[in-house]
Amino acid sequence: MERISWHQYFMAQSHLLALRSTCERLMVGATIVRDKRIIAGGYNGSVSGSVHCIDDGCYVIDGHCVRTVHAEMNAILQCAKFGASTEGAEIYVTHFPCLNCCKAIIQSGIKTVYYAADYKNHPYAITLFEEASIHVEKVELDQQSIQLIP
Repeated sequence: MERISWHQYFMAQSHLLALRSTCERLMVGATIVRDKRIIAGGYNGSVSGSVHCIDDGCYVIDGHCVRTVHAEMNAILQCAKFGASTEGAEIYVTHFPCLNCCKAIIQSGIKTVYYAADYKNHPYAITLFEEASIHVEKVELDQQSIQLIP
């Protein structure tokens, strides 16, 4: 059996992280990578110490659950908390980033976004990524090579 590619490996990590999600609406995982090394991972879930959607239901305002911190934001904040620079890093996300996560990715210095699934791809997020010269690429996950991913 051949080894999986780096893209497959890091995207599989993001899918594994998504399994920790506490949001009932969408399970998302994100992995930040620099120099082929994982520097942080995140999944969408409630603020530390707060109730979770799986326990109390989603807290929806204007069609968005405001109880959760998004996977990309959790991974970026983990870097901030532990002093890992995201300058020039790559992020692997299970779903296309929302507009707010797009802005955080740009501000953090991440230069490449790899995502597995389209999800409400906001036209302004696409424009912002282009203006910031962020490379955005959809990465197909080879389910036959990775049997643990649902």
